[in-house]
Amino acid sequence: MTPLEASYAYAQKLTRSRATSFYYTFWFLPPERRRSIFAVYAFSRRADDAVDAVEQNGARTAGTRTADAQAALDRMRALLGPSPPEDPLVPALRDTIDRFSIPLEPFEELLRGMEMDLEKTTYDTFEELHAYCYRAASVIGLICMEIFGYSDPAARAPAIDLGLAMQLTNILRDVAEDLERGRIYLPREDLARFRYSVQDLRGGTVDDRFRALMAFQVNRARGYFRASEPLYPMVLPESRYCPILLQRFYSRILDAIEDQGYDVLTRRPSLKWHEKLFLAGKTWLEARRAAHPRTDAGPTVTSRTT
Repeated sequence: MTPLEASYAYAQKLTRSRATSFYYTFWFLPPERRRSIFAVYAFSRRADDAVDAVEQNGARTAGTRTADAQAALDRMRALLGPSPPEDPLVPALRDTIDRFSIPLEPFEELLRGMEMDLEKTTYDTFEELHAYCYRAASVIGLICMEIFGYSDPAARAPAIDLGLAMQLTNILRDVAEDLERGRIYLPREDLARFRYSVQDLRGGTVDDRFRALMAFQVNRARGYFRASEPLYPMVLPESRYCPILLQRFYSRILDAIEDQGYDVLTRRPSLKWHEKLFLAGKTWLEARRAAHPRTDAGPTVTSRTT
């Protein structure tokens, strides 16, 4: 195995161990594009892990933990430089960037988004949260678009919207988990709108105010999913069903939040294995039919409306 092959194998192994749903979604891609997506995921996963380490090892001071996380992010930034350190991810990452002519700015923006998590634990406005979601997720979408391939530069705008929708869905799914880490991503202006306080949230209060707040957030995320729909026809056919399946998986998480009465504080919403299998199978069949245009009506990207 060459150093490059070993590097891609490392990225694939990391992806499989940390993100099962993503891992199998990426198998909709041709091998060359798939392995590069693994490299990008590995980079983003390791950057995210650097920040998650702040909440670990409580015996150390908060300042020391934050400094360690910043140092880890700086090491990730060095992987993008002209003289990267020895690291198992470097050959695959550099090959991916060169092969698909990916600009470095989205990677830098991703790291800035991770640094926001070192600086902020709450958000006053949705405008602030929007900036965070763009850096934490939309820029990954922009990177992935270069790997997927697309027919029109206009695809970048709905790709940004898809990233926003997915990150907002993550936030709604993980409210309780983030709260345990001392983080509240629900904007304070939205809490105030529904007369629901931070104290209510920390106390685990699930009442009509909280359900109305969560319904508002779910509808906001769905709005971004709708805005992303022009993206899919612009993605090259050989890659198209990967973002389509991601959209379907994440939209179903929003459905699951609704189905459990918006109570994300006592139970983390998730998809059962048979739901994932059904969505993956449906998407696979559509991808197969797409190879025969005379019998293919094209993919339908749907999400529940309220």
